[in-house]
Amino acid sequence: MDKKQLVETTTDAAANGGQGGQLTSENVERVFDSLFGTVEHPGSIAEALSRRETVVVGSFGSFHMDGETAAFRPGTALAQFLRNEVG
Repeated sequence: MDKKQLVETTTDAAANGGQGGQLTSENVERVFDSLFGTVEHPGSIAEALSRRETVVVGSFGSFHMDGETAAFRPGTALAQFLRNEVG
């Protein structure tokens, strides 16, 4: 899944679960760019990692620095889902 597909899928999921608000692909893409960053601008995750902070995204998992490399540790719910779906 590339970024465009992720934006579209997220927009559809949020719209279907939304409460009447208007959500566009452009809105979702801006949020993704702000969170994950672009080539030109680091996102909020990258900025936190540069300060050596750990970014926890609920049961999805956490981003942290492992030496000089960014790393991701899946959370319990994500790991359990993947075990059930893949295993």
